Amino acid sequence: MSGATPADTARTVAAQLCQGRLVVHDQYLDAEAVRALAHCARRRFDRGEFAAARIGPAGHPERRTAVRGDATCWLAEPQTRPERELLDRFEDLRLACNREAMLGLFDVELHYARYAPGAAYARHVDQPLGRAQRQISLILYLNPGWTPADGGQLRHFDGTGSHDIAPIGGRLVAFGSAEREHEVLPARRTRWSLSGWLRTRC
Repeated sequence: MSGATPADTARTVAAQLCQGRLVVHDQYLDAEAVRALAHCARRRFDRGEFAAARIGPAGHPERRTAVRGDATCWLAEPQTRPERELLDRFEDLRLACNREAMLGLFDVELHYARYAPGAAYARHVDQPLGRAQRQISLILYLNPGWTPADGGQLRHFDGTGSHDIAPIGGRLVAFGSAEREHEVLPARRTRWSLSGWLRTRC
């Protein structure tokens, strides 16, 4: 949407989400904001704030690289200005979704994800069995200059088959957490994103 304000974008994305659509919104952030967040991610990684991602029941997660090979860093305090600005934008989106469909979304939960070359994440859904807090999944890519040869696509599945989405810097992908099976394909260079959920209380 040319000339759209952040509020316009929030309304547009919320309307599409509330229709059950998979949303792919390019240039959700401009190139400067993407570079700033990518820098924040690398600094957190260099400080040792990332941990190998684990899967499995709450309280008993396991590291299984054949299923999930990324490392993550939850967006906890202290936060930088670019991180706070992104959280403000996602807060606008949360409120717009509640206005659009009264979803009862209560908060935003976010983490950085780093996929080293060759790492992947097997087919899954984001809403764990028996836990419905995660309602809307959000993925914001932090990869300036990404090319098709770099791989690392998000593959999502629907009734017509599978469709691949490249992790281009500034691109936002959003979808219903319980509805969309997806996987991350291996990349040929390090792949960064901010991923998370708009959540209800229970």
